Amino acid sequence: MTAFFKGIPKVKFEGRETSSDFAFRHYDPDELIMGKRMEDHLRFAVAYWHSFAWEGGDPFGGRTFDRPWFGDTMDLARQKADVAFEMFDILNVPFFCFHDADIRPEGANFAESLRNLEEITDYFALKMETHRTRLLWGTANLFTHRRFMSGAATNPDPDVFAYAAATVKSCIDATHKLGGQNYVLWGGREGYETLLNTDLAREAEQAGRFLQMVVEYKHKIGFTGNILIEPKPQEPSKHQYDYDVATVYGFLKRFGLEGEVKVNIEQGHAILAGHSFEHELALAASLGLFGSIDMNRNDYQSGWDTDQFPDSVPEMARAYYEVLRAGGFTTGGTNFDAKLRRQSLDPADLILAHVGAIDICARSLKAAAALLEDGSLEAARSARYAGWDLPENQLMLSGATLGDIAARVLSEGIDPQPVSGRQERLENLWNRFV
Repeated sequence: MTAFFKGIPKVKFEGRETSSDFAFRHYDPDELIMGKRMEDHLRFAVAYWHSFAWEGGDPFGGRTFDRPWFGDTMDLARQKADVAFEMFDILNVPFFCFHDADIRPEGANFAESLRNLEEITDYFALKMETHRTRLLWGTANLFTHRRFMSGAATNPDPDVFAYAAATVKSCIDATHKLGGQNYVLWGGREGYETLLNTDLAREAEQAGRFLQMVVEYKHKIGFTGNILIEPKPQEPSKHQYDYDVATVYGFLKRFGLEGEVKVNIEQGHAILAGHSFEHELALAASLGLFGSIDMNRNDYQSGWDTDQFPDSVPEMARAYYEVLRAGGFTTGGTNFDAKLRRQSLDPADLILAHVGAIDICARSLKAAAALLEDGSLEAARSARYAGWDLPENQLMLSGATLGDIAARVLSEGIDPQPVSGRQERLENLWNRFV
């Protein structure tokens, strides 16, 4: 045991009337929602990078956190792991996620970094023998080090491409060894600042081949989890190639990967792309791409990716409604890709941020499930499109020509009148459940 969380009790479900800060008021892992345990619906994960590797900096100021494991030695990496698994136990979360750079120090060269990763992977495996928390997904950090300043897979330097490929292989190996259920690729630097020095066609081909190799390697080693891409529109790159779900789908179709890769959708990234979270979720489901989610929020006044813990039941309920409509998670889950505010220095802050976020998600899931089970919203949606169930209208989508349809309009005297979309009525219905 470490001393970092000394005096902080394990967090349990105590119900709405509890006076304890260190208690769940809404998240009861064993409560049945639509015939399924709440824990199995939500599949919560702690993000290793924000919770244990982030130092509290922002664009205008440096480190504010003073964690005893900060440093570049393997002893400190093991101490960080000890603290992480203690936190997993306090929260009783089923999963965690990591980048390679979060869990091991950077070596003097690739071989040393690989040895460090393999050593800490073995240490994780030992920890997992005596703790319940499993790995939701692993990934590679291909954006922080200066070598990736011009991208990883899309870099104009083939040596950087090779280094990135070797790094991803090592991280897939680590994820596979730890029984991870997914592997994520986030192309933070896969984009460009100016077309004056960028060959778009060349960079797209590089990115496509890189992802094809990832999929090929997954099958070679027998990794059964999903490969996920995490879309983001900008920041740090001015123009990023994985802008949103629609852009990712087009990329996957171009390189024949639409049946192999799904998406990990972050709320904050959806907002930066000019969409709502629920739009991106619904679109992914409609395209067969829905995989997993990163749960956080942005500050709507800041205009950048602030990665705050969720605090809005109405927003999150709309997201979980789409998750439930999509059939729920399979290998995916709810990863708290969220960080404390840089003034929140105490160990208790780290626990309580997750407690509040978990309760918000639980309340949101219950509201979404109640509305879905009620059926009124889906009935209204079906009624709006009911005309398309008639055989003559189905024919317009499966055989009729433009001329056939024009002749029918003339012969039947079709003169359609506008029909209300009833948006406000449906918003009122929604708000009765949230």
